[in-house]
Amino acid sequence: MRMVIEQLNDSIKDSKNILLVSHINPDGDTLGSMCGLYALIKDNYKKHCEMVAVSDVPSTFAFLPNINFVKNINDLDLSREYDLVINLDVAALDRCAGAEVLFHKAKKTANIDHHETNSSYAKLNIIRPYAAATAEVLCEISEALNWHFTQESAMCLYTGIMTDTGCFRFSNTTQQTMEYSGKLLSYGINPAEVYQMCYETSSKEMVLFQSFCINKAQFVNDDKIAYTIVYKKDLEKFNNGKGEDYTDGLTEKLRAIATTEIAFVVKELNSTSSKVSMRSRTKDVAKICSQFGGGGHKLAAGAVVKGSPVQVVKQILKEIKNKNLC
Repeated sequence: MRMVIEQLNDSIKDSKNILLVSHINPDGDTLGSMCGLYALIKDNYKKHCEMVAVSDVPSTFAFLPNINFVKNINDLDLSREYDLVINLDVAALDRCAGAEVLFHKAKKTANIDHHETNSSYAKLNIIRPYAAATAEVLCEISEALNWHFTQESAMCLYTGIMTDTGCFRFSNTTQQTMEYSGKLLSYGINPAEVYQMCYETSSKEMVLFQSFCINKAQFVNDDKIAYTIVYKKDLEKFNNGKGEDYTDGLTEKLRAIATTEIAFVVKELNSTSSKVSMRSRTKDVAKICSQFGGGGHKLAAGAVVKGSPVQVVKQILKEIKNKNLC
């Protein structure tokens, strides 16, 4: 893999215009990785690059350095040809939605990720399934290329690692994860402040919405399976039409129930499709999501499935039964 990392280094050096891409419905890892790499390229190559989000950036991450430079996909010229497009934490190409056309037009493409279901769809692929987060993969790349860090870049990558490990609680946390996190903290980051920004600044509306969703959760198979449905009309009612996605962390709350072996949330996207987010402590939920063209990790996966939320729930429960997971 050293050769691929060197090829990435050469591609950045040779490129005059670079675009960094996050996945749809961005989380802390994709945004932290994108803003972190933006800073690392600026500081180590003295190059300017652009960043794009294909859906709204959650206000939770407004504290991230460089986040104000992230453009919405609607503000980019989709006919433009970039020298290099780098996808960050984008497990499948369709996860970068409207930016996919820019990816295809680019002279060179790179795919930096940690999802085991990633199909290595770019010209340069740096996939580390053993890494807790894409931000951790960037730490490995930085170490190999001897990149210089600043507090800005370190805070971004630390945020990516912290959020994708559930504050270092999830089973994807390894000794390497902690060692990289420790190095990032050495740049003067206050971990308590980062935690507070990510987890203790939720709006009243978000807390009430999640309470509403949990209150109507369903439990089946002796409470081993817990799920809830998120309808567009309910989300719009609570977020006052602002477009904020209040579902982040909802699946984890259902998984935290002692009897739960598999938890999932089905979110209505439109009249013909729904988004599924699945979590488990021991079961391979990626097997379920892969049946619907999705993927992710063994204990955390997702997919977009055709059908109304009620129809999709039936399909998911059927697959769980077929695979004898619960």
